[in-house]
Amino acid sequence: MLDESKSSFTYTYSSAEQAEIKRIRARYTAKEESEIDKMALLRRLDAGVAKKGTVVSLILGILGALILGCGMSLVMTDIGASIGLVGVLPMLIGIPLGLIGILMICLASPVYNLLVSRERARIAPEILRLTDELMK
Repeated sequence: MLDESKSSFTYTYSSAEQAEIKRIRARYTAKEESEIDKMALLRRLDAGVAKKGTVVSLILGILGALILGCGMSLVMTDIGASIGLVGVLPMLIGIPLGLIGILMICLASPVYNLLVSRERARIAPEILRLTDELMK
């Protein structure tokens, strides 16, 4: 006679299968605000802090580089003559234009830092609230 209590068979799923089972189960369970949702919100808020500063500083830096290039082209090439500027006029226009471009390039980093610090100050209360809830 075979003792059934000692001859049982158990099977455990691999971690990949466990994760798939949890994903399928999550589709059919009621949605509640959970720590996972709060963690995702926290990550999204943290990642979004630098976006505005990055966009503005890139635009400022790229425009500055283009303006600098235009000023350099007026000073160093015959483009001024081809657009109707003669004598020292291309140089008188090109040098200030190049300096404006250099100034814009130099301002890109401080503008980025200013915008990121303002955004961090604006989002700080929400970040602190979420971190307090997640650490409990």
